[in-house]
Amino acid sequence: MLIYKIFRRNEWENLLKEGYTFGAPVDLKDGYIHFSTAETLQETARKHFSQDKDLTLIACRSEELAKDIKWEKARKGDLFPHLYRQLNLDDIFWHHDLPLAKQPSSDSHIFPKLPT
Repeated sequence: MLIYKIFRRNEWENLLKEGYTFGAPVDLKDGYIHFSTAETLQETARKHFSQDKDLTLIACRSEELAKDIKWEKARKGDLFPHLYRQLNLDDIFWHHDLPLAKQPSSDSHIFPKLPT
């Protein structure tokens, strides 16, 4: 199963430069890297990134991270994958820009076709 993480431009560039990350400030505060499923991804973008430009969406294969992921309840009781270690560049299966929509709508970003 693929799981997804949204990075701000500076976070993504730092990951590319360093080869790993412990995540965004919220991840550092919480002690794990927050991921979303395909079903929860757009709500995550609306809730936490609604006005952010220059985002990058990444996908990782959960089975390759399984020993370091805990599926934990979050909003609305949905289970979210949380990575309890650094994320390495070679953990990333796929990435794509996630631009801000030009017209206001219920979705703030233009999502690409997600990989399968």
